[in-house]
Amino acid sequence: MQTQIAIAGAGLAAAVTALRLLDRRDPPRITLIDPRPLTGRTWSFHEHDVTADERRWLQPAIAHQWQGQEVHFPAFRRSLRAGYATITPERMANALQHDRLTIIEARTESLAEDHLQLEDGARIDAACVIDARGMAPHPAQDLAFQKFVGQEVELAAPHGLKHPIIMDARVDQIDGYRFVYVLPFGPDRLLIEDTRYSDSADLAPEGFRTAIAAYAAQQGWQISRVLAEETGALPLMLEFDAPRFWRDTDLPRIGMRAAQFHPVTGYSLPDAVRTSALVEAHWQRGSARLSQAIRHDALLRARGQRFYRMLNRMLFRAARPAERRKVMERFYRLPEPLIERFYAGRTSSADMARILIGKPPVPIGRALRVLPERISNV
Repeated sequence: MQTQIAIAGAGLAAAVTALRLLDRRDPPRITLIDPRPLTGRTWSFHEHDVTADERRWLQPAIAHQWQGQEVHFPAFRRSLRAGYATITPERMANALQHDRLTIIEARTESLAEDHLQLEDGARIDAACVIDARGMAPHPAQDLAFQKFVGQEVELAAPHGLKHPIIMDARVDQIDGYRFVYVLPFGPDRLLIEDTRYSDSADLAPEGFRTAIAAYAAQQGWQISRVLAEETGALPLMLEFDAPRFWRDTDLPRIGMRAAQFHPVTGYSLPDAVRTSALVEAHWQRGSARLSQAIRHDALLRARGQRFYRMLNRMLFRAARPAERRKVMERFYRLPEPLIERFYAGRTSSADMARILIGKPPVPIGRALRVLPERISNV
């Protein structure tokens, strides 16, 4: 089989890349290969994470969108004006219906610059081959995790929410920093996720399910039935030796395979959109040239994210688990434009100073000890 672009993997980064390329007047022939394509969890992003033009071609994949969002802490509640949107696997699959796109349900055995070899022995020849097979452990990364179980539920009566609650930290603090994330999908439908910023990716779903049921009951919501469930452990970067990471391959990597996610929040859609532009600009020059372009951009990005990794070390190494909520509560009292830039990964030098100024929510001695990034080489 022959194609122009072959992507091993069909998660968010691969899907966003395909969606962008199919929006062109002259879209290339694209093949996505994955044993379970376009399945898994929902993907969300903030209004200011993408440009207006990027929002335009993403729009067919957006299942839900809201004009505003909320955060809740024991000491205060805040409404934020920035819009919020969610992509579902089902909506993305519909958006990718195109005669120039082929999706193959199979496992990739090996990749080369000009072809993919599938587990069943089939070969796919391509002008450009991209690796998007998801996160893989690497010694150049020191990670913590944002792990969660989410349930889409139908309620016995309307919930009354107008906006998402992206962080409700008025809950018992267990297994690190814990909060509940709530998306109103309809008058009587919610996605409720119990989320923990934890040192470990280990996840026992039954305890999370019990916590979700208890949270719903506390809000006065009676769950009639659970419609769907999703689980995950998003990586959060504490330390990163980016040159070492990118020395391991000459093939283009995108998405979680390329460590493309916000170090503090775990959100990956803005990075997927950013890399899709590189693919659009360079794929016709072949796999090696695209790999060089992605690697160059990724190294610049890693240098620009040192501040975020330092904040993570403050959160996970300087703050004791019970103190982590105070760190997050302090952040959400900051000016809203700063919060918007932070989520978008465009924190300015002035923003950094504003985040750090004042009395820190963790002891200064512990904070100073975690400032150096031991494995970084960027």
